[in-house]
Amino acid sequence: MMHDYDELIARLKVSEKTSEPYYQQLKRNILTLIESGAIENGSGLPSERMLAEALNLSRTTVRRCYEDLRASGQIDSDGRAGTLVKAAPKICPALGKLKGFTEEMREVGITASANIVSHAVMCDRTIASIFQRPSTSTFLRLVRIRLGNDVPMTREVAWYDLTLAPALADWDLSGSVYHYLEQHCAIKLSWAEQSIEAVMSNDEESRVFDFKQSSPCLLLKRKSYSQQQQLVEYVEGTFRGDAYTYRIKLEV
Repeated sequence: MMHDYDELIARLKVSEKTSEPYYQQLKRNILTLIESGAIENGSGLPSERMLAEALNLSRTTVRRCYEDLRASGQIDSDGRAGTLVKAAPKICPALGKLKGFTEEMREVGITASANIVSHAVMCDRTIASIFQRPSTSTFLRLVRIRLGNDVPMTREVAWYDLTLAPALADWDLSGSVYHYLEQHCAIKLSWAEQSIEAVMSNDEESRVFDFKQSSPCLLLKRKSYSQQQQLVEYVEGTFRGDAYTYRIKLEV
């Protein structure tokens, strides 16, 4: 972690030998330092005036850089404290194993928690079609904000088939849903299929992640199946793009 502005400014040099605008060079350099951990969450950045004078740039250039970083939720202004970094924890989970958010966070040394936004038993034609159930079938719809070290990491909308697991309608939302399925519904999940695609955050997701404007995210869609090959869970989770890098081992 950098302890003074002199060291930070020394690593934010911009070049005249490229067509890339100065504010973009500056923004890229700051993001690189945040992503590498050289600038930690809560660290202060130089004022617009200080940075402009140190790098021989206009304050307008520095202001535009900071405005872009502020809009994407990377920094924030905090009164007398000045401009502070708001870096989300960096997650690099391995693909290839069905596991819950809590387990995934534990593997990388991050404390997981969740806020329940809503839960309801309801019918939904589109979801019924995904589960290949009649349109009148009921499902548990659970919307949660999953946090890592108290930073919102994903907004998750999960659906569960109450035809297979009627007892889930009485779940008190404590503990793991997978544990509840196994203990109270005699359902053990066996495998899942998952897709990942790039999306821009919608208004609700931007609010949750404290983005000032729509920003890149990863949309994960997962279908989880029981040992009897029955679809039990369908989840759509939007993960903040500034925190997640997925990795997978490829065999030659």
